[in-house]
Amino acid sequence: MNSAVGHGEAIVPRENLDFGLDTMSDKYWFRGDPYKTRYLDALQLGFPDGERYFITSVRAFRDRITDPVMQEDVRNFMRQEGQHGMAHSRYNRMLQAQGLPIERMLEEFKRVLDADTARFSPEFNLAATAGFEHFTAMLAEAFFARSSVTAGADRHMVALFAWHAIEEMEHKAVAFDVMQQVAHVGYGKRAGAMLFATWRMASRSYLLTDILLKSDGFGFWARAGLHLKNFLWVYGPRRGIFGALTPKLLAYFKPGFHPRQLPNIHNYPNWVEAYERTGDPLIACQALLAAAYR
Repeated sequence: MNSAVGHGEAIVPRENLDFGLDTMSDKYWFRGDPYKTRYLDALQLGFPDGERYFITSVRAFRDRITDPVMQEDVRNFMRQEGQHGMAHSRYNRMLQAQGLPIERMLEEFKRVLDADTARFSPEFNLAATAGFEHFTAMLAEAFFARSSVTAGADRHMVALFAWHAIEEMEHKAVAFDVMQQVAHVGYGKRAGAMLFATWRMASRSYLLTDILLKSDGFGFWARAGLHLKNFLWVYGPRRGIFGALTPKLLAYFKPGFHPRQLPNIHNYPNWVEAYERTGDPLIACQALLAAAYR
């Protein structure tokens, strides 16, 4: 473990959460906006298979772990990721019920991840997992540091994303620590894997969003216009979901970087306290947003 950072937040698996997704009535749940809804639908679409890829990549080195603290962290990491996959699978079934080609999209996504596992070395797959984990941990800041980002969106979906983001912050260093301390991956492979993860995230998000919009009946030029119109919403340097996180993304490429050098969002404790008190992820999400910047 990097001596410049502490152990971080406790990794707490929270299981069988009920977000009330079956009460949602508007398929365009993000402010009635087709593009923003389908972009976020696309972003979460691959989480179940992605989480399995992460677990497989870390598990490949599990027998080499001798530190009992790291062993416990890995166990809790796997339990959290397993729960994330199950929750997003339930939502994907709801998307399937809307008539979207979810099964075909997931089959293709799984094929890609299976090919990655087969063609890349275990060390590279672990390094890619550490890179993807950096992205998912950053999602917490992207969506929940400021309440304005999710204002007007369906509270059930926001609560799902909030819970996922909270737990990604908690285990953000697990794959990275296994990569450095157990697999002994060097800087070059770590940086190269992060470039790969960045390209994969950007390209797949665009492609899957486009497929969902096409399935909704938007023609080629309509989709092209929506992609262009929302480019700054995704990649804008100040307020874009991912563009605003560029400094934290670039920090990953510093030779001495460690995930815990980047603090969790300031309102993380508000979610944890509210959930521990009530056991309700919707109330916890309300507490998170109430303490967010505007």
